[in-house]
Amino acid sequence: MATLCKSCGHPLIYDPGVKKMLCTTCGSTFAAEEVESEAKKYREDETVKTRAEIFGEDGEPEEEFLENYVYTCSECGGEIVIHGSEASTTCVFCGNPNVVFSRVAKDKRPDYIVPFSVTKEQAVQAIRDKVAQSLFVPKQIKNFTAESVRGIYVPFWIVEAEYEESCLISSTVGHGEDAETIRTGKRGWFHMTNFPVDACAILSNESSARLEPYNLKAMKPFDEDYLLGFYSNASDITYDEMWEVTEKRAQEIFEEDVKKSVSGRSPKIETESHVLSILDNYKYAMLPVWFVTFTYQGEHHTVLVNGQTRKVVCGLPWRKPLFWAITIGIGAILSFLSFFVFLVLFSSLFSFDSSSSDNESSVKMILLIIGGIIAIFTSGAVKISNVLHQIELTRSSQTFNFVKKRQE
Repeated sequence: MATLCKSCGHPLIYDPGVKKMLCTTCGSTFAAEEVESEAKKYREDETVKTRAEIFGEDGEPEEEFLENYVYTCSECGGEIVIHGSEASTTCVFCGNPNVVFSRVAKDKRPDYIVPFSVTKEQAVQAIRDKVAQSLFVPKQIKNFTAESVRGIYVPFWIVEAEYEESCLISSTVGHGEDAETIRTGKRGWFHMTNFPVDACAILSNESSARLEPYNLKAMKPFDEDYLLGFYSNASDITYDEMWEVTEKRAQEIFEEDVKKSVSGRSPKIETESHVLSILDNYKYAMLPVWFVTFTYQGEHHTVLVNGQTRKVVCGLPWRKPLFWAITIGIGAILSFLSFFVFLVLFSSLFSFDSSSSDNESSVKMILLIIGGIIAIFTSGAVKISNVLHQIELTRSSQTFNFVKKRQE
């Protein structure tokens, strides 16, 4: 299905730059609520067909055609190959936008949509701005060429829920021989409102969660016309899967926050018991995401950009020799300075004319310096681990294939 311009009869697309439906032929613009496809009432019951139904294939389909379906373009009659739960795409023959009505109509119709407000050019520029600030990103990546830029509406369930947990947390206090493990019991609950849960099975929940927050106050009642010119997927998860994702993320939020409330180092949850209740007022919405792919040293990288806020989600390869050179250099400087500080403190510690209070202060200062050095290196190790994990997400073949399958 394509929606046609009232002025010249050519297909319209939704333009995030003007936040209206745009005719690229005559330049006319319309609010999404002002236009509607004439073909909608005739095609909303039309379903996609498998390749076997179209071409009469027997037996199991070849691997490359798994989960492929055929939909007929409403403008030129060309056969469009779609995948999985795609709900809107572009005709490879005539270039016109098409909405697969059977996947957005009636019981599967979303309640709301957050229209794209970031253009393709703005999404790519947001990535360039982010990588330009990084000292360790290679120049080849800073000057990357986007091989594909896809605007995709990702389905989400907007959930309201209550979460309650009781847990026992262990942590370490003191240093050296005085170090000991303490245990603290905690109990609490919180109410989650407008909590987005990724409803696309093929897309990583972690990747989509990193795109947050969205301003859900900008949600509009769903209108198929917002999909025109973009790709989209319909929800393909069950209620149980939605519940499991909500439970996992609620538990992570609670336990991350509660660990900050205990004294001591390295807090760890030893035992826990929790209850999650999801209210029945959950809503189905489509949220905008730009997927930008490029290749570096033979590997595909996919960067995600929030189509509403321009937030960039990625982990990029880094220049390890430069990183370690700077790290070793800083470490050498800190070691050099620490040596003289320790020398002064030890000399005062063993001085005959020093008082016991001075000695205690010196010991405390030495322990403080040691603790500070350990904390710095631990923090650095955690950050490196997070960066490496984000790089894995950016190089994820699952995310790359999610984008690659779209019609060119």
